[in-house]
Amino acid sequence: MITLKKALTLNKDELNKFKEQLKAKIEARPELNAYIDINNVGEGIPIAIKDNIQVKDWSVTSGSNILQGYISPYNATVIEKMLGAGLSPFGRTNMDEFAMGSTTESSFYGRTLNPHANDRVPGGSSGGSAAAVGAGLAIAALGSDTGGSIRQPAAYCGIVGMKPTYGRVSRYGLGAYASSLDQIGPMTQNVEDAAILYDIISGHDDKDSTSAKMNDKVSDKLNPNRKLRIAVLPKYIENASQDVKDAYAQATQALRNAGHEIVEKELMDAKYDISAYYITATAEATTNLARYDGIRYGNRKVGKDLNDTFVKTRSEGFGNEVKRRILLGNFVLSSGYYDAYYVKAQKVRHLIKDEYAKIFNDVDLILSPVAPSVANKFGEFSNPMEMYLSDIYTISVNLAGLPALSLPINKNADGMPVGLQLIAKAYDEQTLFDGALGLEKEINYAN
Repeated sequence: MITLKKALTLNKDELNKFKEQLKAKIEARPELNAYIDINNVGEGIPIAIKDNIQVKDWSVTSGSNILQGYISPYNATVIEKMLGAGLSPFGRTNMDEFAMGSTTESSFYGRTLNPHANDRVPGGSSGGSAAAVGAGLAIAALGSDTGGSIRQPAAYCGIVGMKPTYGRVSRYGLGAYASSLDQIGPMTQNVEDAAILYDIISGHDDKDSTSAKMNDKVSDKLNPNRKLRIAVLPKYIENASQDVKDAYAQATQALRNAGHEIVEKELMDAKYDISAYYITATAEATTNLARYDGIRYGNRKVGKDLNDTFVKTRSEGFGNEVKRRILLGNFVLSSGYYDAYYVKAQKVRHLIKDEYAKIFNDVDLILSPVAPSVANKFGEFSNPMEMYLSDIYTISVNLAGLPALSLPINKNADGMPVGLQLIAKAYDEQTLFDGALGLEKEINYAN
């Protein structure tokens, strides 16, 4: 698969020929279920799009039954930016329903397979985007990250996945899960391509009130030879698998070899992150999904009266995981529990942000695991809590609104990719990409 950087140099005839070849490759791998469908928009470089990002005249369903039949009447801001830069949406990718999941198994369209082992999950919720890039069925893709949904599937599928600082990329046109956490980001074959795609989709947008008034670019200033002060977290990774610990040791040594200064730091127990995240995310999801009632939005199921129509539409339209999170969100926002749960979660969120700020007073980047292990096998989680814990290393980044990038480090004995993430302080994407590019070159990972 050619890189995004290379694709930008193709002439029109070369690009059209490549698109035909790409379409044939996608059609030859239907078992992966990475794409829901293929729709070429414009004459530009083909980029896969997660099914919760609005593309005009496309069916955009967030992987849900309740949005079957919906056709987007407009483009998300990131799509407009892509089209303006010579890129074109080329098919929508599978995802966990409304981005709620870590395996892409909750999709209305069925599960996506991991391209490295078809009996394993590709991660989630952006599993279709990760599998498409990892299988060589996309030059690059867009995903969304609420608690690790770009970085975790990227790690599982052996690609690069980047979550920008909250507000760096417009959320206008992104199907909302948790509005204070969601961010669109690039999923690519390498760090340089991630920087290029990030530059294209980032920047201030008047249509998004949370958009940062910043438009600086990073890809033309990449410096993999910058010497940085990087924090490692020895106690934080104690519960990770041996595969992850080995990759962490390898990456730490590679950073030392590249001339970076390594400093040991600690973060609070990640169990507090899990609690704060799922209270915050489900509370916001409950509010965001209230609009899907069969009257204002949603695939209506007519009942005997208005209330029965609401109940039938939502009962039949939403899958089990979405229903579970709606119920939890309503609980934590209900009278008598709001102060006990939601307010406390916001206080913990503030503590997490302060803890990161304290570390970044002394270092430029933090090296962290992405997930506790390599990609799980299908059916390996015995209950939803085990699935939630697979995001234990990623969610604090979203709670603090920081940028982070997952990149592959090595493969375990079974040939499964192991990814780690670098985390930077807010709005310091330049340092994040510089450090990641340097680590990528030192590691020299082979897919």
